[in-house]
Amino acid sequence: MPLTNISLFPPGRLSGWQAVRVASLLPASLLCIAMVGAAEAPVQFNTDVLDVQDREHIDLSQFTRAGYIMPGTYTMTIQVNKGTLPERPVSFMAPDDDPKGSEACLTHDDVAQLGFKDSMTPKLTWWHDGQCLSTDAVKGMSLRGDLSSGVLYVSIPNSFLEYSGEDWDPPSRWDDGVPGVLLDYNMTMQTTRQQAGETRRSVSGNGVAGANLGPWRLRADWQAQDRNDADQNGAEHLKTTWNRYYLYRAIRSLRAKLSVGENYLSTGLFDSFRYTGVGLESDDSQLPPNLRGYAPEVVGVARTNARVTVSQQGRVIYESTVASGPFRIQDLNAAVSGKLDVRVQEQDGSVQTFSVNTSDIPYLTRPGSIRYRVAAGKPSDYRHNGNGPAFGAGEFSWGVNNGWSLYGGALTADRYHSLAVGVGRDLLALGAISLDATQSRAQLREGTKQGGSWRLSYSKRFDETDSQVTFAGYRFSTRNFMTMSQFLDAYQHTKTAGVAAGSRQSWTLTFNQQFRSLGASAYLSYTYNNYWDGRADSAYSASLSRYMDIGRLKGVSLSLSATRSRVNGKNDNGLYLGLSVPWGESGQLNYGANARGGNVSHSVGYYDRIDGNNTYRINAGTDQHGRVTGDGYLTHEGSLTEMTATAAWQGGNTGSLGMSLRGGMTATPYGVALHRTGSEGGTRMMVDTAGISGVPVRGGNGDTRSNAFGKAVVTNVGSYWRNSESLDLDKLGDDVEATRSVVEDTLTEGAIGYRKFTVIAGKKAMAVLKLPDGSSPPFGATVQNDTQAQTGIVSDDGSVWLSGMRPGEVMAVSWDGAEQCSVTLPSPLPVNSQTLLLPCKTVRGVGPAAPTGK
Repeated sequence: MPLTNISLFPPGRLSGWQAVRVASLLPASLLCIAMVGAAEAPVQFNTDVLDVQDREHIDLSQFTRAGYIMPGTYTMTIQVNKGTLPERPVSFMAPDDDPKGSEACLTHDDVAQLGFKDSMTPKLTWWHDGQCLSTDAVKGMSLRGDLSSGVLYVSIPNSFLEYSGEDWDPPSRWDDGVPGVLLDYNMTMQTTRQQAGETRRSVSGNGVAGANLGPWRLRADWQAQDRNDADQNGAEHLKTTWNRYYLYRAIRSLRAKLSVGENYLSTGLFDSFRYTGVGLESDDSQLPPNLRGYAPEVVGVARTNARVTVSQQGRVIYESTVASGPFRIQDLNAAVSGKLDVRVQEQDGSVQTFSVNTSDIPYLTRPGSIRYRVAAGKPSDYRHNGNGPAFGAGEFSWGVNNGWSLYGGALTADRYHSLAVGVGRDLLALGAISLDATQSRAQLREGTKQGGSWRLSYSKRFDETDSQVTFAGYRFSTRNFMTMSQFLDAYQHTKTAGVAAGSRQSWTLTFNQQFRSLGASAYLSYTYNNYWDGRADSAYSASLSRYMDIGRLKGVSLSLSATRSRVNGKNDNGLYLGLSVPWGESGQLNYGANARGGNVSHSVGYYDRIDGNNTYRINAGTDQHGRVTGDGYLTHEGSLTEMTATAAWQGGNTGSLGMSLRGGMTATPYGVALHRTGSEGGTRMMVDTAGISGVPVRGGNGDTRSNAFGKAVVTNVGSYWRNSESLDLDKLGDDVEATRSVVEDTLTEGAIGYRKFTVIAGKKAMAVLKLPDGSSPPFGATVQNDTQAQTGIVSDDGSVWLSGMRPGEVMAVSWDGAEQCSVTLPSPLPVNSQTLLLPCKTVRGVGPAAPTGK
């Protein structure tokens, strides 16, 4: 009779395959459970009804309490509500008032990462000589360990915790990662054969090298290139240059980023230049997603406890319940812009509605918030030499209220001073605007130059016409106004000619228009500059694209782009027409015509995807001189690198071959892995598949596989954002099982995270365990491998279904709350499915006889 009820084993104690196997071994009709006391009280089992040869030879102690875990220390991940903390040792021990119980011990270091509010700290109580947190002090808090998945589940009411979002954790849970080094690269190699028979080769590359220790990130930008100046012997030289060395780290308490070393002044008020020194700036990425950037407040008054719904064009973007009286909603997403519809529904069913108009441009700051940036040091060049006098700079933006922002800053150095002040205003339905003025004073050899510059910026989204002025700006500068870069140029040279040739006027415009009913969009950008010496330059680009269906052809796209640039009185015009038609299951047939300088070139190409990691494209056509041309490329996205191979020819006489490689290397105390890369020098996660190679991993940079050492690195990982990596269970081998297939972490910028999947690889077979005296381990004893993963539960007469068996591996067998004996698997393992007879060697100090009286 098959087993239909296995309540003998509490939820979470058995993985799916173990439950099924045990179920096939134990007759259900012989299981009788008598519950004693309340639901939380221990369970007593009537072993008289069990059909086993030796009823006294049974160990069911681990099943008498729901979620019982034998005392000891286990490596586990702590999951706090929806957030996950890094893996760590977790001790289970008997509480002071329950010698036969078992409870997880959360240490002071563990509790510091749970995210309790500061007001909760004095209320916490401890047990085991003040080393373990008492859950009784936090109403509604509970702990539940699960050895099968290696997770300690911690449930805490959100009212006791700092704010956390669906994908965002408070700073107490941020992970600085593990120590490690990294090297990211982007290499390009090309060989070109000219019409005259010459062959030229070029090699170039760039990337970032770095090291992490605690919260500190050391980075060095490098580039390499073929000097292309072969000597008389034909030898070529590869030159490597280290462009920049710098350190940075997060300052959590200030929500800011501290940088030390060579950097570029990043500012919205002054021009950017390279310097060596120290900088501190507020970092919006350290804020919850809904508080990043500028977004408006929604202010109103509720008569009763009411539900407030904020929507845009029918899409709900915020909903919450507020108490009666005035309310302020300040955590709208920064990406929200345009007209917002607000609906307030009272308890009695009455509804009030109103609208809020918003726009977004730089220098608008959330009400009550201050964004700032300070820096000090000396200007420097790419050779790491000083390039001017020491300076100090600072700027701020203060959200005065829901509509006004005040901003300003100063930059000062020996013989140079610059001061800026401005104001930003949300004009609601009319958009958003900012106006600022900058005054400079520079002491040069020929005298003092003093001037001013004024700037006007505007942004607006027009919901009625589905269009947006992304940015529009105008700046006017007087003849004697000097930026810091112009001053440094004059500071280094005795000649000051060219200093007066600064910018006079500058215009910028970016405009987008959507025609959704037609499936079309338009884009326009324009820039214009003129200078005090009479020079002027301008550039514009415009594009129009449409997606449509033609009969059975779905997703046909047509685009038209035009460009013009004017420099030194000369125009450079370009026009491009493109057509893309779906062809086959995943391919696209493309046509393009490019007109420039009165000449037209044509090309016809085909693009397709071979599989999830490989794509190719081939093109053929004519160039602007009527010569036949052709080119093609193949892209491979592997676990170790991204590779692109290219080939091109022109007129039958000129051809080229090229290859580019993009990837990285990350090394930590836990292992080394080559990998694809995203942002060079950026945040990444090393995952461990328990030494098993070829395990498919999903993450930020697509699918990858663990290397020969069971390590893989996932890049394109967001900073200060809860990231998730998982195993592709559909692609696991038949001899591989994963009991923990998803890991999460919230990493600080530039961190190297480390997480372990619980993976078991090896054969499965029935085995019989025997002690030295011929007896068997007790019914209910557990078998674990060297990573503490449970691989089997002993049934009658020592029978056990073992999983993850590897030749020569030693597995521990435990009962009575401790390891009692161990078995060594044969090498090689049997190739058939025969039952294994495995002697269980007792641990020193434990007698050969199994326990009785359970």
